[in-house]
Amino acid sequence: MAAKIRKGDRVVLLAGKDKGRSGQVIKVLPKESRVFVQGLNLVQRHTKPTQADPNGGIKSKEASVHVSNVAIADSNGKPTRVGFRIEGDRKVRVAKTTGEVING
Repeated sequence: MAAKIRKGDRVVLLAGKDKGRSGQVIKVLPKESRVFVQGLNLVQRHTKPTQADPNGGIKSKEASVHVSNVAIADSNGKPTRVGFRIEGDRKVRVAKTTGEVING
């Protein structure tokens, strides 16, 4: 089955503490049905000093979000569902709200 959300897509969060905010997908875990969105769903981690990071301290990083809680942003920046269409010999993703082909 083709992936509806891929790395590099601009998405809108539909649920959670960052609901309504948008960002770019930086990592996708298809087996766990989870995605990482840049700058959203941040969590703090306390890290010990290591050779790579001599200071340690409290670091912010993105936590994963379930794929059902994100939607692709269309050209207007609104959340949209994804459909598929055959164009020539390629299967392409299509935004349901505008009918435009989603690049990628």
